[in-house]
Amino acid sequence: ASSLVAGVLSSCADPKVTASSYTPADSQVLTAIPFIAEFSLSCSNGDKPGLWADIDGALVPVAQSIEGDKYQVSWTKDIKVAKTGDHSVNLYDSEGYTAVKRSRERGETVTTAPLVTILVSYPGSYAGPVLNSEHIAACLAAAVFYLAFSSKSKLLA
Repeated sequence: ASSLVAGVLSSCADPKVTASSYTPADSQVLTAIPFIAEFSLSCSNGDKPGLWADIDGALVPVAQSIEGDKYQVSWTKDIKVAKTGDHSVNLYDSEGYTAVKRSRERGETVTTAPLVTILVSYPGSYAGPVLNSEHIAACLAAAVFYLAFSSKSKLLA
């Protein structure tokens, strides 16, 4: 029974994280920007905790590999509200998740420190040309039609 209690009370000691992230460079056909963060977490005591990420004030579960050392969290933002720059993602273990959730339910300021924080960088993405080729073609066709019609009117006058 004591090993069960020790296992429940153990948490990640001295966490070390290595992270990489993905955001699209081209968003011409997208309505939302996906943010994907992949990271590995190692604890000096060998713990492989389940994690929750704080994404814009919402606590979401983090996917964990079968081996337990690799993690992934993803979310989307509407293309109009996605801000460029670095986005901090606070990661909490089960104790931190419980404390943050309790603080928010009570309307209190969250004072629980995250287990680790990762950065997801979004440099922006290409949304397409200012003028699409079909618009330019339509304008040129209208200009040619106008020139042809006005030239015909001058010849017949």
